[in-house]
Amino acid sequence: MQITAALVKELRERSGAGMMECKSALVATNGDIEAAFEHLRKSGAAKAAKKAGRIAAEGAIVVLEKGKVAVIVEVNSETDFVANDENFVKFANAVADTVITQEPVDVDALNALTLSGAGETVETARQNLVAKIGENISVRRFARVEAVAGALGAYLHGKRIGVLVELEGGSAELAKDVAMHVAASNPVCVAESDVPSALLEKEREIRLAQAAQSGKPADIVEKMVTGQMRKFIAESTLLGQAFVKDPDTTVGKLVAKAGAKVQRFIRFEVGEGIEKKSVDFAEEVAAQARAVE
Repeated sequence: MQITAALVKELRERSGAGMMECKSALVATNGDIEAAFEHLRKSGAAKAAKKAGRIAAEGAIVVLEKGKVAVIVEVNSETDFVANDENFVKFANAVADTVITQEPVDVDALNALTLSGAGETVETARQNLVAKIGENISVRRFARVEAVAGALGAYLHGKRIGVLVELEGGSAELAKDVAMHVAASNPVCVAESDVPSALLEKEREIRLAQAAQSGKPADIVEKMVTGQMRKFIAESTLLGQAFVKDPDTTVGKLVAKAGAKVQRFIRFEVGEGIEKKSVDFAEEVAAQARAVE
């Protein structure tokens, strides 16, 4: 069967694959467009599997609110350039909508759900996007918050930092202000009682060692470290931090004045905790040049 330009164009528009890939698929299936489409889907899964080992530490945070429910999702790519691609953005937004409407319990469950606005699962859509864009893409994590007896606030700083805040009492405006503060100041937890004991012990040991080098008596060293730890706790906890929009008050005082309490906050930053590969671009280009010699 003759593979016409119109047939290639139709398959390309349907699949999103490159022109040469579409032509090859049609040749392999003797012009059967349905079989060619399936061929491309299988090829996409194979390409996605090959790219799965690549580190994807860039990407985007998506925040979505619907009534009393909000979600935050991190979708990763290998480069920041791809994170701005309209296909990537559309996929990330659809994933967030899937989380808010279908309430998956974890990423595995999410991947098995039908992607919002699509006729395929999240995982299949991801594989097809990998094949189309040529980079590893992964849905890393998400959180879903429903405000039962209070206010919900969400804040997105660019596409790299997102925050959800749930208050008991208060207003949506206050919750958003607190979310903005969390994005800027990155507190460890809400209150002093929430600070992990292991972190406190580690920080205290470091400060004791530093203070001991001063040569001061043990009782003075103890007082110095106690004061430093009070400051550390205040700077590390949301309620103890100076509010970014009014440094003369703390977040704790701001919330209390409104008769509210902070129930929890969730803060995602793109790539945090992912060990990124250090790339020597000059050497990479040289290696590619040697490979084609």
